[in-house]
Amino acid sequence: MSEEANPFESLQEQIDDAAAYLDVDDDILERLKHPERVLELNLSVDMDDGSRRRFEAFRSQFNGDRGPYKGGIRYHPNVSRDEVKALSGWMVYKCAVVDIPYGGGKGGIVIDPKEHSAAELERVTRSFAKELRPLIGEDRDIPAPDVNTGQREMNWIKDTYEKLEHTTAPGVVTGKAISSGGSEGRVEATGRSTMLTAREAFDYLDKEIEGATVAVQGYGNAGSVAARLLEDIGADVVAVSDSSGAVYDESGLDAVAVKEFKRDTGSVTGYEDAAEELSNEELLTLDVDLLIPAALENAIDGDLAEDVRADVVVEAANGPLTPDADDVLTERDVYVLPDILANAGGVTVSYFEWVQNRQRFYWTEERVNDELERVITEAFDTLTDAYESHDLPNFRTAAYVVALQRVVDAYTDNGNWP
Repeated sequence: MSEEANPFESLQEQIDDAAAYLDVDDDILERLKHPERVLELNLSVDMDDGSRRRFEAFRSQFNGDRGPYKGGIRYHPNVSRDEVKALSGWMVYKCAVVDIPYGGGKGGIVIDPKEHSAAELERVTRSFAKELRPLIGEDRDIPAPDVNTGQREMNWIKDTYEKLEHTTAPGVVTGKAISSGGSEGRVEATGRSTMLTAREAFDYLDKEIEGATVAVQGYGNAGSVAARLLEDIGADVVAVSDSSGAVYDESGLDAVAVKEFKRDTGSVTGYEDAAEELSNEELLTLDVDLLIPAALENAIDGDLAEDVRADVVVEAANGPLTPDADDVLTERDVYVLPDILANAGGVTVSYFEWVQNRQRFYWTEERVNDELERVITEAFDTLTDAYESHDLPNFRTAAYVVALQRVVDAYTDNGNWP
């Protein structure tokens, strides 16, 4: 597996690939390939033992032509400036492809949360929120959870912002707990959109989802929810993995039972009802009908793509394929449904949460799920229309053609302010 592909350069290459099929001025295209601003921070935070530690942190605001900046905050030791820039750019085009009125942003802190107590993580989070305070707001920039963050961290950010601003502003972040203004259906949203995208793709390709074999790389929230929901519509989940390794059984696994085992033990490896254990790389090359990369970016590079045997790949993670891998899979007629559609359920339900916060009127889970299904299926239809009408090489290029055109239209219709 490659660790060398620069995610920001991958994003720019994807934009260039789409622009080749559109009439976009070079100067406008150049603007849309770079963030408008990037905040780089050094957080000095007191540890439980009385020492003080520095944490590097970032917030990238990539583009706001279609609305407030929107994007998650991740806690991971490998967070970098280029990664955050890339993720904020992917958010721009993700929001555009599902046609919700947001731009794109992303944040991150270079930290391994496993090495810190809850009290230390709260101090780190509140320190970050204090520094973000001038940039964020219900109509400016709206953070959300990402890798290793969740409702708890969003509640801390919201509380810090509200106390410093002497206001009540639940819409300043999304992905909050229900008691703090969160939305029903938000926790499952990314996995649900992954399932919906897979279902629509199989239907479009005249393949049966019932009985289809599925491998899921990355069994966190998105991967485990997608596995369970695919199982609910008749697919057979035969392999899942996390950072510890993979478990496989050709006769099928119980997606819920494996998740419960991981919750109790900390990993999927050791699950008794699996026939065998594999490496993550072996899982990615299993002969299955559907492969779901649901971990981090660059999971599949050009070399590994030569060995991928899945018929369809649906990206629950952000940027799990390098551009070289995309090229290889396109040449091999492997259908890839891109991240900016497949995992857009998270930002879509975040948008629903923000709408509910602004109106102070909250929806049922059934309404949230129904609205999400409408958004994803309409976006899928728009993507396939572009794929066919422009005679495009793959679904990723189709998604970027749709999204890029929408962002370009917003920018040109708004006009340029000196």
